[in-house]
Amino acid sequence: MAPKHHPTPLSGGDRKALAKELGRSRAMTTILAAQAAETRAKGEALIRQADKLLSESWNERIWADGGPIDPSPTIDQAINGGYCWLQIECSRCRAARDVDMATLRHPPTTFVHDLASRLRCSMCAKAGRRPAATLLQLAQRGRHPDPET
Repeated sequence: MAPKHHPTPLSGGDRKALAKELGRSRAMTTILAAQAAETRAKGEALIRQADKLLSESWNERIWADGGPIDPSPTIDQAINGGYCWLQIECSRCRAARDVDMATLRHPPTTFVHDLASRLRCSMCAKAGRRPAATLLQLAQRGRHPDPET
């Protein structure tokens, strides 16, 4: 966008008044830009806090009800809330695994509860079986990650 052209007034007083108003306008743009950046940072912090609370709420519901609860946070909401790991258990051999959700080949808008049918135990897969995983909870750090899952 081309800069706005302000025709210079002929009289000296009008030129000074125009220069003063242009200076105020430029100063106001700096102030408004700083306020916008501050508000954006506060908003991102609030969204991060909301995603963290959503992940904690889902963990509590899955613990209390004992199964994959719908609706769950999406992968990107869980990661944004600080819960990057998904703790799972094989429904056949009961082997516990931690899956890094950042490395999954699923869209970040995939719900966590949808991963239950897609994740498989790597040890049972070697034995020719592919049982689905049981979701345990979201975690902030992994206990023992399994990159093969």
